[in-house]
Amino acid sequence: MSDPYQDTTTARRAPHDGPPAGPDPRDPYLIVSSDCHAGLPTEEYRPYLEHRFHRAFDDFLAGRDARRAAMTRLGVRNETFATQWFEEHEEGLRGGWDPAQRAKELDGDGVAAEVVFPDADAVDSSTAAPFGVGLGLTGDQDPELGMAGARAHNRWLAEFCATDPERHCGVALLPLTGEVDTVVAEVHRARADGLGALMVPAMWGAGAPYHDRRYDPVWAAAAEAGMPVLTHSGAAPREEYGDHLGIFVTEVTWWPARPLWFLLWSGVFERHPGLRFGVAESGCWWLPNLLWFMDRLYLGAHGGKKLSPFAGLRRPPHEYLDRNVFVCATNTKRRELAQRYEIGVDNILWGSDFPHPEGTWPRTRQWLADTFHDIPVTETRRILGTSAAEVFGFDADRLAPHARRIGPTPAELGQPADQSAVEAAWRPARETGRHWLTGRDFPFVGVTRA
Repeated sequence: MSDPYQDTTTARRAPHDGPPAGPDPRDPYLIVSSDCHAGLPTEEYRPYLEHRFHRAFDDFLAGRDARRAAMTRLGVRNETFATQWFEEHEEGLRGGWDPAQRAKELDGDGVAAEVVFPDADAVDSSTAAPFGVGLGLTGDQDPELGMAGARAHNRWLAEFCATDPERHCGVALLPLTGEVDTVVAEVHRARADGLGALMVPAMWGAGAPYHDRRYDPVWAAAAEAGMPVLTHSGAAPREEYGDHLGIFVTEVTWWPARPLWFLLWSGVFERHPGLRFGVAESGCWWLPNLLWFMDRLYLGAHGGKKLSPFAGLRRPPHEYLDRNVFVCATNTKRRELAQRYEIGVDNILWGSDFPHPEGTWPRTRQWLADTFHDIPVTETRRILGTSAAEVFGFDADRLAPHARRIGPTPAELGQPADQSAVEAAWRPARETGRHWLTGRDFPFVGVTRA
C-alpha cells in the first residue's frame, strides 16, 4: 500500500542517516537565522491601527511607565546593564526597525536571511506591538483589541520585509483564541501581504486548549498557505511568581513547548499532514527526553499499557516530529548539539536572536566558531541555514550571492578542511541515533562547554 503522506509532504531523511553530498566544504556558509526580531517604537504603530482603536491605544501607551516600573521591581530590568546596553549599541539597535541599518547588522553577523518575530527591544519593551500582542501574546487578551494590535504589527511588518523580501520572512501575529473566521481571514490577509509564518500564543488562558477541534480551520488555512505556525518564549503566568525571577526563567521556555504535545497527541498532525509547527527561542535540550518518553508510550512501554494515549494516531511520535515539527533553537548550545542525532539534525534551526542582548549579535562570528568548530561541515550547513531555508521558503539560489559575500567559511569557524577525523569522532553517536529505536547502547560523546 502506498504511503498517503507522500502526496502531501516532502519526505525527510531519518535523523540518524549520514548527510548527503553538498557543496565544496570550503564554501562560505549560507546562514539563515530562524529567530530575529523587529518592531516599531510602540507609539509609531498608530498609523497602522484602525482609527476606532486609537483611544484604547492611548490608554495602552499611558500604562507603559507602570509596566516598566513593575519590570524593574521584579528584577526583569537591570538598570546598570540596560544603560550600558543602549549606550554601546545605539546605532545597531536602530536595525530593529530601520531596514538599511538592519542590512548592515545582518552582514556584519554573516547572516544572509532571517525569520522576523516581533519586539525588537527585549530590555525596555519600547517596541512592543499594540495591546501587548508581541512576545507576551496569550489567550487572555481582549479578542477585538488583540486582533487589532496584531493586524497593526502585521501591516508594518509586511512593509518592512518588502524592502528586501529575499532576506526577510515575516512572522505574522495571530491571536488564535478569538473568532475562528476572523483568525482564518488574518492568515489569508497576512499571506497576501507577503508574510511567511504565523506566531500563535504559547498560552491560551481562558480560551480553548489547542486540542480543541474549533482550531482545525486555522491549522488547515496555515497548511494550505504554506505558513509554518510557531510559538515563541515570552508569555508566562508572571502573576504567580512574585519577585522570584528564577521561577520565571526556569518556566519561560516550557510554555511555548507545551502546545507541541497538545497538537501531537490530539491528532492535529494526523489530520493536517502539511502543517509545520515550530517552537522558537526555547532551546532544544528538552526534546530528546520528551521524544523518548512519548515514543515509549506509543510503542507499548509497560508504564503505558493500562492507558490509550494515542487514539487516532497512526504513527509513533518521532515520525510526526520529523515530518511536522522543527525547533528554532536560538543560540544553540554545545550540549544540544551533542544530542542532535536524537533530536534530528534537520529539526534544529539556529537563530541569532538579533537584536536581543541574550542573542549572539554583535559577536555572532566568534560565537559560531566557539560552538561549531568540531561539528561536521555538512551538518553545520543544515543547522545554520539550509534547513531553515526549506522550512520558511527562502530561495537558496537567490541568497547564494549574499552567502558568498558575507558568509563565514568553515575555516573561519575552525573546522578542518579534511573532515574525516571529525566524521569519525561523531560516527558512534550518529549510528546510535535514537537509541530506543536503533537498539544500540547510548554513546557518551564528550562535550567540553555548555
